[in-house]
Amino acid sequence: MQAINLNSIETIDVQSELDPASRVRVGFPISSATGTAASASVYFELDPGAHLAVHADSAEEFLIILEGEGVGLVGEETAPVRAGDVVVVPAMVRHGLTNTGTELLRVFGTFAGSTNIGTFEEPIAEGGPQVFVIGGPMPIALPLETAAAHA
Repeated sequence: MQAINLNSIETIDVQSELDPASRVRVGFPISSATGTAASASVYFELDPGAHLAVHADSAEEFLIILEGEGVGLVGEETAPVRAGDVVVVPAMVRHGLTNTGTELLRVFGTFAGSTNIGTFEEPIAEGGPQVFVIGGPMPIALPLETAAAHA
């Protein structure tokens, strides 16, 4: 049985060198790298004022707001989100999330695929990375030009 505890997921800090407000603690506890065949997950935390940069994922995603409040973007539509909400993000549709509250924003997401490719609109450092592959033996980050050359 594969099981995770949402209170003890190991995360890494990702902060854009180009946008100081683009900072997130993120983990990918379930994916093809852990043995799943058709689904994956993401867990992330945003401090007050922080945002998850706008990006598109290769698989449909459900984002479950566990704690806190913010503003979500899906396509060109924005709406407030808070604990208990579930946001549906179709595959390849741009989306992002900003913590507009005074407390931590915690989110658990599921993907309709065991491997996911996330393409961010802006790189997190000069020259990249801009494309992230989740579900391989280890997460991979590539500049957009490098990812396009390997496609």
